Amino acid sequence: MIKLIKVTDVDINTRIDRWLKRNVASLNQSYLEKNFRKGLIKVNNKKISSNFKVKKNDIIKIYNFSEKNYLTKQVKKLKKTIPDSVLKHFNKSIIFQNENFIIIDKWDNIATQGGSKISLSINDIIKNLSEEYNLVHRLDIDTSGLLIISKNLKTTKLFGTLFREKKIKKIYFAVCNGSPKHNNLILKLKIPKKNDKGKFDHSITQYKVLFKNKKFSIILFNPLTGKKHQLRIVSKNIGCPIVGDKKYNINAKNDFEKLKLNSYSLDFTLFKKKYTFYSKLPKHFYEFFKKNIINFKNKNISKKLKSF
Repeated sequence: MIKLIKVTDVDINTRIDRWLKRNVASLNQSYLEKNFRKGLIKVNNKKISSNFKVKKNDIIKIYNFSEKNYLTKQVKKLKKTIPDSVLKHFNKSIIFQNENFIIIDKWDNIATQGGSKISLSINDIIKNLSEEYNLVHRLDIDTSGLLIISKNLKTTKLFGTLFREKKIKKIYFAVCNGSPKHNNLILKLKIPKKNDKGKFDHSITQYKVLFKNKKFSIILFNPLTGKKHQLRIVSKNIGCPIVGDKKYNINAKNDFEKLKLNSYSLDFTLFKKKYTFYSKLPKHFYEFFKKNIINFKNKNISKKLKSF
């Protein structure tokens, strides 16, 4: 049986896989991926992938629709049991919340989203609190700092639009081995695509050096694009990989250090109100400054942010 479904304006800028899960059945991802791959689900008679964004008046055609194929594919989402100590840590990390979103100051060594080797993530925690809560961006497991959590679908979509239109300013704080040739630069760099040999993503990054000596530098990064590991790759490319980066920094002297990368500030306007948030640098940053005689204080950051 072929089923045709017309997308309404409520579903603008939603991924096709998420749209189907909300509007047709609670299908598991692997089942959907197989149907997209085989062309059994098309949009406007064109073969698409799971990340295709549906638009108003799009016609979704499901070629193998039946109650047997779809309605019996529903999967009950089992909530993970979150230890009380983790919930307490999460609640302490909240620096702001209202009826639409939460800002947390993420600690290091916790993933934002689950995976085959991930036992617990921020996403697990928020879904335990409410199925309506959603991550709207990601941080690497070892990266600390500010993370936005949406409380409802409307706000999730609005944040998605702000990110696409580059209306959310994110500044990262990094401690690096060595220092770059230029103290202030906008750098365009090709980054290899994961699992896609020979293909590249184009990244744009602005950076400003706050401090440097013969061994280390402290740098503010403003990623104007959002590519995987963008800042870590850029740091390595400009000759000053981030301290504690086990993947891109081969400096054995600091390989025991935690990653010195922090999502330091967020700046955006939502529902006509302007918001600015700042992270509190983790204790291990200051321990590193003290150990390496780096005379650096937080007030140095705020001065530089004004001109960044």
